[in-house]
Amino acid sequence: MHLKILSPEKTLFDGEAHSAAFPGTLGTFQVLQGHAPILSSLVEGKVVIRTQDRELSIPISGGFFEFSHNQGVVLADSPPV
Repeated sequence: MHLKILSPEKTLFDGEAHSAAFPGTLGTFQVLQGHAPILSSLVEGKVVIRTQDRELSIPISGGFFEFSHNQGVVLADSPPV
């Protein structure tokens, strides 16, 4: 699946991922290849992305996540201070 994490300042991630976990308003949730379409608000926390060869942890201060057709986009507030 392809994932982008965008903040007002810059692109924090743009690439292929095997899975990703997000700090949702109602709790942490995970998205895998082929996941059903979803739209969720996000709270302050870390987006954990697993690629073929590494795991990344990207802090965000909130925002929104949309996933459809194996394409995911996070519109993140500015990274936490």
